[in-house]
Amino acid sequence: MFFKRSKKPLINSSSTSNPLLFYLNKMLKFIKLSPSRIKDLLLIVSLSISLFLVFLHPQTPLPLAVTAPSRSPTRRHHLLFSIASSAGSFPRRSSYIRLWYTPRDTRAIAFLDQRLSSSVGPNLPPVVVSGDTRSFPYTFKSGLRSAIRVARVVKEAVDRNEKGIRWFVFGDDDTVFVVDNLVKVLSKYDHDKLYYVGSNSESYEQNLKYSFDMAFGGGGFAISYSLGKVLARVLDSCLMRYAHLYGSDSRIWSCLVELGVGLTHEPGFHQVDVRGSIFGMLTAHPLSPLVSLHHLDAMDPIFPNMDRTRALEHLFKAVKFRFMRATNSSLISFQCRKLFLRGREVQELRITLCSIQENILEIHVKDH
Repeated sequence: MFFKRSKKPLINSSSTSNPLLFYLNKMLKFIKLSPSRIKDLLLIVSLSISLFLVFLHPQTPLPLAVTAPSRSPTRRHHLLFSIASSAGSFPRRSSYIRLWYTPRDTRAIAFLDQRLSSSVGPNLPPVVVSGDTRSFPYTFKSGLRSAIRVARVVKEAVDRNEKGIRWFVFGDDDTVFVVDNLVKVLSKYDHDKLYYVGSNSESYEQNLKYSFDMAFGGGGFAISYSLGKVLARVLDSCLMRYAHLYGSDSRIWSCLVELGVGLTHEPGFHQVDVRGSIFGMLTAHPLSPLVSLHHLDAMDPIFPNMDRTRALEHLFKAVKFRFMRATNSSLISFQCRKLFLRGREVQELRITLCSIQENILEIHVKDH
């Protein structure tokens, strides 16, 4: 049984005062469509939607564009160096620290196992005694429990709440840093994000034994401020789970893996797991800034006819004149030749460098 269709419009014509109802009434009259009216119906539908959006849809204000404040460039004072040392080795290796540490513009702290018997000499960072780690297990046979203390240096450095820090940098007392180059490298990354920056070993055997994706602690590594805060909160509980590991860097890396943070590889960090001459390693160095050198006691002097300390002092004279700012590969020449570099208000300086063929390269820095 079918109902008869009413001839009266479903919507009163008086509703034509409302544009939306008026066009809706028109649509109902054309329920029985003919091909000639399809185009008209589409126009009516589109117009109805437009009227709905204009008159009935709530108006939401457009969000204001927020521009993040520009961040100032990263400088030396934004880095906090934490040096893992001991009361026995600190006096002996303090000459290495003096090469790169300057009290005026470098922020550093040396973490020792106990107090020194004598006061710290000039031009050295302040010394603090690390916390007690006897409650932490250590089960690696023939290893050193000091690995736990050195690993906790990360937490102790962060917990000091030093002002204005963007990067926490860690190394040993026989690690030398080229601080300006390190600032340049870290400036590429956002310290407000989670970054773990360093490099693995030059030795395939060491990487195979420990990890290819771990920053070796002696070569130094850097942790962004944000990551340091996160890691410091969980480090002690994490160390309890890794009693079987050998070194401090393995522990730090394992805890960072738990946090889902991988290594950002920067080849300028050098563990120097080689003995004797490192000349070949330096000549094969990629075009990237030299950031650090480690195991200084085990390498031959970089310069001939000098002892190790004098050779390093000679090297850092070049650093101070910004000769090595770009790459350490520019230090080395495969043939003996003379380069004349000009610097402002610089006295004549002769730096003797190794060469593959004749084992000597003279560089003169002259005032002009």
